[in-house]
Amino acid sequence: MTLFLIAFITLLLAAANGANDNVKGAATLIGSGLVRVKPALALATLATALGGVVSIFLANGLLAAFSGKGIVPAELTTSLPFLMAVGLSAGVTIWLATRFGLPVSTTHALLGGLLGAGLAANAASVSIAAASKAMLLPLLLSPLVAMALSLAVVPWLRRRRAAAACVCVDSAADSMPDSANLQLARAQLSLGAAASANCQPGAGRDIRILRASAWLDRGHLLSAMAVSFARGLNDTPKIAALLFATGAFSLASASALVILPMAVGGWLASARVAETLAYKITPMDASEGLGGNLVTSLLVIIASRFGLPVSTTHVSTGALFGIAIENRGGHWPVIRNILLAWLGTLPLAAGVAYLAYPFMA
Repeated sequence: MTLFLIAFITLLLAAANGANDNVKGAATLIGSGLVRVKPALALATLATALGGVVSIFLANGLLAAFSGKGIVPAELTTSLPFLMAVGLSAGVTIWLATRFGLPVSTTHALLGGLLGAGLAANAASVSIAAASKAMLLPLLLSPLVAMALSLAVVPWLRRRRAAAACVCVDSAADSMPDSANLQLARAQLSLGAAASANCQPGAGRDIRILRASAWLDRGHLLSAMAVSFARGLNDTPKIAALLFATGAFSLASASALVILPMAVGGWLASARVAETLAYKITPMDASEGLGGNLVTSLLVIIASRFGLPVSTTHVSTGALFGIAIENRGGHWPVIRNILLAWLGTLPLAAGVAYLAYPFMA
């Protein structure tokens, strides 16, 4: 019965993670107007599931990091009441944030759950220093790094886009004498490709820019799938660690059980977080969306490969903050609310776990 409960709680946490996180790869596609919401979510969900499968082979370091060893006593990390308290607290925290459309970190929620349940079980044996060194520093630094990289990458991509080809449509007037000695203007169309810097309006000149930056849109689509893939790679082992620690599940079976509810939660319940990320942080165009996604996917994939517990949420949203600073279009009340939610995630999860552990035990 207890094993069934821990499995049920873990599946709910996976669904909550999907509802809050699946859209993070697709948000720039939606916000830039490149793809509608449902197709964007379908792409993100597919790529997330693929990342979850690959995590079985590449992300064992994250599984070890989220076992809790070194933060709480080793015997506690396999205790079913402890695991249930951690999973329940993280799930409650993520579902609550999702209800209000706030993108928060499952990583922070799990860390808060580990600390809260550990303090309730054996306060003297919890190592806050180990938690800070192993997890808090990467979690705190990653959004700052993402923001800085976004500030560098986005202007470069915008300059590349500005150099795209365009079509110049020139109109010229011919004088044709008639009985009233009037001029009859005959438009002549002259089509020619030129760099956009040389394709400027002038006298009698009308400019039409071709979408010669179609490569940018294709790159944007691929980058969004890369972010979703990285998210699945990064988050699946963190949640699967709860099942794996029971000893009743292999790494492959634990990961497989997590992937499906993560996909379902992302497909059915991510509308509010999608609206926040796509529209409420900052307006963006295709080059800005591509830049944010490139930064996010690069950082998260590298972190997953080396077992660094960064938050996909903090990295992707940090990249959006960088875009908001760069284009000066940030909606700062929304950004403030997101930052407050980030600050509250860990203590809320810790408080729920602290209260839940005695009942689970």
